Formats: sequence, structure tokens, C-alpha cells
Amino acid sequence: MSQDTINSNAAFIWSIAELLRGDFKQSEYGKVVLPFTVLRHLDCLPADLKRWMNRCA
Repeated sequence: MSQDTINSNAAFIWSIAELLRGDFKQSEYGKVVLPFTVLRHLDCLPADLKRWMNRCA
């Protein structure tokens, strides 16, 4: 992946983050993002476990 692509993707992600942040202060942003990050990881966990169990079977 080229540096331009990485920079473009990062700018896109930050622009979405700014929209999602909404009325939160910058210092409160981490308190909002972290729980959603944890939820996303928990959401992905069953799929990863299922793939692992299929490989072991």
C-alpha cells in the first residue's frame, strides 16, 4: 500500500471520527471510542472462534 493511499485512508477515517464525535469535547472522545472499539472486537470474536473451530475439526 502506497503512502498516498495510507494518508488518504487516514484522512477519511479522521473525517468520519470528527462527524461521530459530535458534541463531545476532545478530551471526552476516548471515553466514547473505546467502548465502541471493545464492542466491535466482541462482535468479531464469535466469527474468529467459528473459523478456528472449523479448522480444528
